[in-house]
Amino acid sequence: MLSRIAESLFWIGRYVERADDTARLLDVHVQILLEDPWAEEDLACRSLLSVMDRPAPPADLPVGREHVLDMLAYDRFAPSSIAGSLVSARENARRARETISTELWECLNAAWNQLPSQMRPARPHDYFRWVRERAAIVAGIMDSATSRDETWQFMVLGRSIERADMTARLLTTRELAGAAGPGWTTLLRSCGAHESFLRTYRGAASDERAAGFLLLDRLFPRSIVYALNQAEACLAALEPTTDRTSVDDARRHIGFVRTNLEYRPLIEVLDDLPREMEQVQRACSAASDAIRGRYFPSGSTTTWVGEAL
Repeated sequence: MLSRIAESLFWIGRYVERADDTARLLDVHVQILLEDPWAEEDLACRSLLSVMDRPAPPADLPVGREHVLDMLAYDRFAPSSIAGSLVSARENARRARETISTELWECLNAAWNQLPSQMRPARPHDYFRWVRERAAIVAGIMDSATSRDETWQFMVLGRSIERADMTARLLTTRELAGAAGPGWTTLLRSCGAHESFLRTYRGAASDERAAGFLLLDRLFPRSIVYALNQAEACLAALEPTTDRTSVDDARRHIGFVRTNLEYRPLIEVLDDLPREMEQVQRACSAASDAIRGRYFPSGSTTTWVGEAL
């Protein structure tokens, strides 16, 4: 496969997942500010911008939800925002038009065409719901109508790396925002994990088990460990190795952070959750750089928030 096509497929997976996960994170954030009159809006908004690696205004200027929405939801020119991610996903699909299915192209192109009419509704949650629905359609087309060849492997590789990174960011907001941050039940709901969590533990819920579910569960697709395992599987399928003594750099970065989470007591991870989640983000960034160097060496560098960590 040509490197430019492989790169476009990889970034389709990342950009669609970035739009989906940012919508989920902002939905939780806005809902908390609306429901809790005592929430410290400035602190919560600054913490969220910090987690998303976006600059905050000077300390003497208040930061509110409208500022956050402008930067992270509606900016069509920032690849880290929801709108910018959807625009970039469509552009990458256009470049890989001869490889992706007609259904996938039409889905991404339709999202791009509908975007102006969907932005800035009276209720931001309507926008977030529309984004999640479009992302779900893309994921359904990828999983049900794409052969498990290099096309699928590169798209799922990008999706898995971005999902691990964004779930780590979501968990970090819980710690950095303090009392203004979301509770574990809210985080589970934002990941679509609440019902699966309750079925798994049959009502014996606790904050520690909720954290473990989002961090370590090997069967839930949005847990960090599941996403990292999926990324490793894609890398192994793309380039099976006959060297019994080494692995490529991308698999090394992902495997190291995965085993560091998976084989340590959960309480140790939770004791310093922001630092542990930063390690996940750094590993995803390093793996992305290694993938670019291995598979897309002739392509131009793609700017992506968080990869300079």
